[in-house]
Amino acid sequence: MDKISDKCRLQSLPAREFFAEFLGTFVLVLVGDASVAQSVLSHTVAGAFLSVNVAWGVAVMMGVLICGGVSGGHINPAVTLAMALIGKCPWRKVPYYLAAQYLGAFLGAACTYVVYLDALDAFDGGNRTVEGLHATAGIFATYPAGHLSLLIGFVDQVIGTFLLLLAVCAITDKRNMQVPSGLVPLLVGFVVIAIGAAFGFNCGYAINPARDLSPRIFTAIAGWGLETFTYKAWWWVPIVGPHVGAVLGASLYAFLVEFHWPPEGL
Repeated sequence: MDKISDKCRLQSLPAREFFAEFLGTFVLVLVGDASVAQSVLSHTVAGAFLSVNVAWGVAVMMGVLICGGVSGGHINPAVTLAMALIGKCPWRKVPYYLAAQYLGAFLGAACTYVVYLDALDAFDGGNRTVEGLHATAGIFATYPAGHLSLLIGFVDQVIGTFLLLLAVCAITDKRNMQVPSGLVPLLVGFVVIAIGAAFGFNCGYAINPARDLSPRIFTAIAGWGLETFTYKAWWWVPIVGPHVGAVLGASLYAFLVEFHWPPEGL
């Protein structure tokens, strides 16, 4: 009798990559959003700024561990676009990678909502808001601090994602520090913790369009309404900014470091 695993095995590489990116991004958003929920809904008793940063970093590590061996562990549309532009990801993969990432992020936010539904109701009395003392929209997507302008918020997202891709390209460059593949998820997770600890104050360091847009869509549907998109005209910043920053980071690393290794054997 054939094993169940033999009967269920997918022969299509694109299908395997799709499901891997979906699952990795789902775990990323579920763990990350849940860490914010725990902090906000407990009035920071069960979590604070540092714990949220650590949770997001570990969530990235978990996501990459889950799908890295199959799809490369992008779990971020900005990473996928940047890798395609520098020739490290075939363009034919971009559409289904992005679809998997956005879908995984949506379901990760939905799962967080279900787990914390009673706590949400206890916190805001069922009145879902974007701003105010009992605002909860920020559990799922990023919003700007009161002091932040759109321009500086955009720059913030560009720089944060620039640093992410700069580090990711260095970590995965076999001609540089020769990082073992098993350590890549851990090091990328540490990079995310560092970015959060350094740049989280302004607007929560989305640095991942799927991590922000899909949960924003979910909250718009789940009771927070269209204010999740109209609030300070912010919604586009954590989508466009990370894409720009990712392309800059990957391109700069390639042009200043990676393209200049001497030929193999010399």
